Amino acid sequence: MATPAHQPKITATMPAALRKKWAAWGRAGQDAYALVMEARKGVPAATAFEVAEAYQLQANELEAIYELSTKTLRTYTQENRPLSAARSEKTLKIISLYNLGVEVFGEAAAFLRWLDKPAHGLDQEVPLRLLETSGGIDLVAEELGRIAYGDLS
Repeated sequence: MATPAHQPKITATMPAALRKKWAAWGRAGQDAYALVMEARKGVPAATAFEVAEAYQLQANELEAIYELSTKTLRTYTQENRPLSAARSEKTLKIISLYNLGVEVFGEAAAFLRWLDKPAHGLDQEVPLRLLETSGGIDLVAEELGRIAYGDLS
């Protein structure tokens, strides 16, 4: 599990293969058809722990997002099982959101700080808590789009 001392995944220190995989999956998350097709294949369960590290999630936050215990996620990982299509879709959208957040804020640390504070454009909701649903991920992505274009109303 991630600790505050860990660097977020999309950084220069991330292994090149993982950077490439997340970049490709992030692009899939931007194209609805590609997202569905990739999700149907199933994302490896180990990717949930990559998401946890990148977002610096606590175990309870990871469990809330995936609606699975960390023990179950570890078992799936050890058995090389993929996530369900719905959880894979959520994972791909979360990866795409991460890539967008880093792009908008210029660095992962700034994006992660923003995620953890009430957002004006989200009716004072904490964006990180909205990642529990696919629609919530979309709302956070829309808010990042507004921030990117300077529409902070």
